[in-house]
Amino acid sequence: MTTDDTKRYTGSFFGRRKGHKLRDHQAGLMTELLPALTVDITQPAPDDLRMLFGGDVEAVRLEIGFGGGEHLVAEALAHPHIGFIGCEPYINGMAKILVQIEAQNIRNIRLVAGDAAELLNWAPSQSLKRIDLIHPDPWPKKKHWKRRFVQDATLATMARVLAPQGEFRFVCDIESYVAWTLWHVTRSPAFIWLAERADDWRLPWPNYTMTRYGRKATREGRKASYLMFRLK
Repeated sequence: MTTDDTKRYTGSFFGRRKGHKLRDHQAGLMTELLPALTVDITQPAPDDLRMLFGGDVEAVRLEIGFGGGEHLVAEALAHPHIGFIGCEPYINGMAKILVQIEAQNIRNIRLVAGDAAELLNWAPSQSLKRIDLIHPDPWPKKKHWKRRFVQDATLATMARVLAPQGEFRFVCDIESYVAWTLWHVTRSPAFIWLAERADDWRLPWPNYTMTRYGRKATREGRKASYLMFRLK
């Protein structure tokens, strides 16, 4: 992502990335609950991101573009000793996950309503155990490829913020973006692809929670690839 591309995504979140009208309860959570869970990346980052969770977690993970929040919520519930930061630029996705957080009293999720590239630039070095990018916008037109999240620059930033042996996991049902990601990551000096056999990318990793979009892709006959990379 170039500097110009990053600048496109700065500015006010509210009112710019909104879909259908929120229900009254969702709107209330956006006003009352979201501020308490928001990571303010306009302020200096703490030396240790675990402090965002009161120091009550062993490590911190990031999910970029969590959509409806199905995967992020499932992971947070399954790993209460891990802190999770979810980054999502769309208001409706943020509203959906707030409903789930409230209903299940989830304490180990923090949220960023905006651009994940800015969050990665803000985060301290070696502060994240894992980064997940699940069914990102593929930007299929060639003229828009520069907007794909996986770029040399973002991979370099991810390598900086991941802890030793940290992982980057990528799920996508668009073959061209899978090929794009493999090309970029495997030529990166920082990452190694963990696949040893075909099923390692054809099948979800153990305990993977399928998202709503993933189920839709399956119904429509598209097969996802599940890529796991680790810092060298």
